[in-house]
Amino acid sequence: MKTIWESTEIVDNEGKRIQAIAPVIISASRSTDIPAFFSEWFLDRLQKGYVKWINPFNQAPVYVSFKNTRVIVFWTKNPFPLMKRLHEIDAKGINYYFQFTLNDYEKEGLEPHLPPLKDRINTFVELSRRLGRERVVWRFDPLILVPPITVQGLLQKIKRLSECLIENTGKLVVSFVDIRDYQKVQRNLIKELPDVFNKSNVLNTEFTDDQKIEFGQGIQNLINQWRKVNPAFTVGSCAETVDLERFGILHNKCIDDDLLIKVFVKDRTLMDFIGYTSEGNLGLFGKEKRNLKDKGQRKACGCIISKDIGMYNTCGHLCVYCYANASKKLAIENARKFYVQV
Repeated sequence: MKTIWESTEIVDNEGKRIQAIAPVIISASRSTDIPAFFSEWFLDRLQKGYVKWINPFNQAPVYVSFKNTRVIVFWTKNPFPLMKRLHEIDAKGINYYFQFTLNDYEKEGLEPHLPPLKDRINTFVELSRRLGRERVVWRFDPLILVPPITVQGLLQKIKRLSECLIENTGKLVVSFVDIRDYQKVQRNLIKELPDVFNKSNVLNTEFTDDQKIEFGQGIQNLINQWRKVNPAFTVGSCAETVDLERFGILHNKCIDDDLLIKVFVKDRTLMDFIGYTSEGNLGLFGKEKRNLKDKGQRKACGCIISKDIGMYNTCGHLCVYCYANASKKLAIENARKFYVQV
């Protein structure tokens, strides 16, 4: 899969010719919230035709050309700053959809730097009405059980949000918080949790098997209600090894070839890349779809391959449970360092 993207050449600001990769699918981004904080940077780079991405493991620069880009998947908790300029992406003829994380941790203060919940709901609805509900995926991510939050409390939060969102999205995606596997999540929770929480037992607050079953049963009941309003509505889990399909929670693909076929089927270049045509489902590669699983992600992740252009330790939301930032100070410093005009 490392060689799947075409090699090309870009010319940088100094007129130097540099080798680059030209991916078909761009992820913007699992690592930071580009729509919320770096939309001007992103649109400037889109106009210039390339991005310089820094490999977090060896700090080597990788140049990413937009030459072949057919889809951009945006990951965000606040797309509002980008929404007024979506027409610039449309003008490029590039497809896109949003993974919109809309949690309700307002009372608990777990996401203290986000806009008010009511404003984020309004933004979600507006974006859905502009793009169509299939292109705005609702994420409640992560699911957290740090006391006093309970399984039933989470289900109530999801139910309340769904009353506003069910007609404005085709899917809900959930995931259980991973505390033990991520030291920076442990550090952030212990250091940043508001006083209302019990910090003494943070490491033992991941979902047990019984709690996952309780949650699945609760979602199953909600699905039955939701489909009375939106019959095609689905629920998926993100990179979870636990099997919740008996409750109607499918293993999800966030970078999703099935969704691409559903909403962008008229893009022949994209369909050929996936290996799909509407005539007998046989594409350029002689089979229904190519096996494009992204081997760079966790084993349980269902995503197809994309090139992420974000940088860790740059997200300004500074959420208490953050996976992407090691510290507030580092996030603020790096945001200035990496998201510059290059």
